[in-house]
Amino acid sequence: MIQVHIADDHRMLVEGLQAAIEEPGTAKVVDTSHTLDACRKTLLFRRPDVLLLDISMPDGSGIDFCKEMHEAYPGVKILMLTTYDEYTMVNRAIAAGASGYIQKNALSEEVVKGIETVMAGEEYFSREIDRMMKKRINHAVWLTVREQELLRHIVDGCTNQGIADRMFLSVETIKTYRKNLIFKLGTKNAAELVQIAIRDKWV
Repeated sequence: MIQVHIADDHRMLVEGLQAAIEEPGTAKVVDTSHTLDACRKTLLFRRPDVLLLDISMPDGSGIDFCKEMHEAYPGVKILMLTTYDEYTMVNRAIAAGASGYIQKNALSEEVVKGIETVMAGEEYFSREIDRMMKKRINHAVWLTVREQELLRHIVDGCTNQGIADRMFLSVETIKTYRKNLIFKLGTKNAAELVQIAIRDKWV
């Protein structure tokens, strides 16, 4: 049976999720936490198969916590649970190591399917998120030849000065290109840019 830990500060939502998750009989909620600190302490001595993690917790960012837990416990699958349906948020969560992204208004069967899907080693997005991601990927993210070249240099670990020398541009122009890439791909730093570039086969 799949063991699940729910980290969310809304107690009524947690109770509803627990009932929905356990009803089919394929998963069991073994722990619940209402703060990131409580979740961190629980994971020290008992790790679940799947962590359902709220993206916005009272004591910090769920995305930052996701990255921390993914690095500490790579065997734990993390499903982000949220009211947000923004492309940037989803991209940041996946870059941080999340295996999926579920809206809080998702149907019970979607939550259960999400848990089972990530346990099978695949990514999962609830219906609305999946539609948004496909629309954005198919229609909105287009990189120019210059941007793709810059991205390759960033993945190779080049500095701004090194990239400027290779592309015969000024350092300031390279910085502007970097900002445009970060905006287009919905990231917040170079590390996430590299992860998404490799994952989405931009390089």
